[in-house]
Amino acid sequence: MRKLTHEEIVHRQTAKVNQVRLPFCVVLNNIRSLHNVGSIFRTADGVGVEKIWLCGITGYPPQGGIAKTALGAEDHVPWGYRQDGLGLLKELKAKDYQIVLLEQMQGAVSYDEFILKPPVCLVIGNEISGVSDAWLELCDAAVDIDMAGIKNSLNVSVAFGVMAYQIRSCLKPLAQKPLRR
Repeated sequence: MRKLTHEEIVHRQTAKVNQVRLPFCVVLNNIRSLHNVGSIFRTADGVGVEKIWLCGITGYPPQGGIAKTALGAEDHVPWGYRQDGLGLLKELKAKDYQIVLLEQMQGAVSYDEFILKPPVCLVIGNEISGVSDAWLELCDAAVDIDMAGIKNSLNVSVAFGVMAYQIRSCLKPLAQKPLRR
């Protein structure tokens, strides 16, 4: 076993041009930290997310804090901005997306026991207050991540990473769209 060289890693990346996107979009609702947004872009690129929707006060490229953590992923993952995230959720629901909240709430299912119905839209809320109450009635389900320690939650970008790779493991066989560069 050996570590890959930088050149080997770059070659592997260029070979992924024909990789497919998953039937999986993400809606970020009022995320305050540009570093969290950038980290979510980078993870979304690694997972194969079809699109990131940035809503409300959530920052969007080319704001500098995003690029610092996204490391170019913001140029490769399709994204859009909507001030009105509630309207966006209604549109996605009309397109038969399963709307899933990553939120600690009554009735939430553990992330590793949840059954997905593609296409899926994962909604991530504000770092402090979570998802807006008005959005709850449009959601089909809520998932959370069990915590074993004294802290009650993970950082929003870390929680997204855990859930995104869980969704990827369920959806990867269903991928249909080629990556858009």
